[in-house]
Amino acid sequence: MLNQRSYSHFNETAASSKGGCLSIYLLPPLAVISIGALVIALVLATPAAPASAQIPEQTLEPSVGNLLSPISPVFTPEVQFWAVRIGSWASTAGLDPNLVATVMQIESCGDPRAVSRSGAMGLFQVMPYHFTSSDDPYAPDTNALRGTDYLRRSMDAAQGNARLALAGYNGGIGVIDWAETAWPVQTQNYAYWGSGIYSDSSSAASDSPRLQEWLAANGISLCRQAHTRLGLTP
Repeated sequence: MLNQRSYSHFNETAASSKGGCLSIYLLPPLAVISIGALVIALVLATPAAPASAQIPEQTLEPSVGNLLSPISPVFTPEVQFWAVRIGSWASTAGLDPNLVATVMQIESCGDPRAVSRSGAMGLFQVMPYHFTSSDDPYAPDTNALRGTDYLRRSMDAAQGNARLALAGYNGGIGVIDWAETAWPVQTQNYAYWGSGIYSDSSSAASDSPRLQEWLAANGISLCRQAHTRLGLTP
């Protein structure tokens, strides 16, 4: 949880009528009236700012080509859609945004309503028992909070080894202490795909051969589903 800061509010003391900034000038009544009329005329003549000049609310849009994006350009457009949010979620959890994006890529390809046969839900395919009774598992911020918390714990258990942390995210943190040959096949595949994609995203590359391999093997249908869900253009 983020710590909340308390702020103190100070009341300003009203200026004395005897010490106003114009009190040193002794102007005749007619001059005062003339100056007042001039000020009013100038105010009325000043055009109002057009509505288009207002700063628009931030929207969730694909971040492909955005040099300020917190994640690598190797990820698919469906994951890039969440780039700004991924940066925020990763910062809160103390994780590398590219690692968080790697998990989202493999788990849901950015589909917030994704569901697995085992019952995992949402962007980070979080199992039901990680949520509280008041959580909405499909709410992106909630799903990300639970998913990145588990990923953070997995990274800690793996002492910063991303490959082992990815295995722990998929197969349970306990598998980190096992020999890789003892991992379930699904976990071995997950570590293979994830470590390769993460390595590619951490370089200056604009493409990821491992991600392309994952798409060709089993990921393209997941991304097509996410593409439609997010309403992205073909």
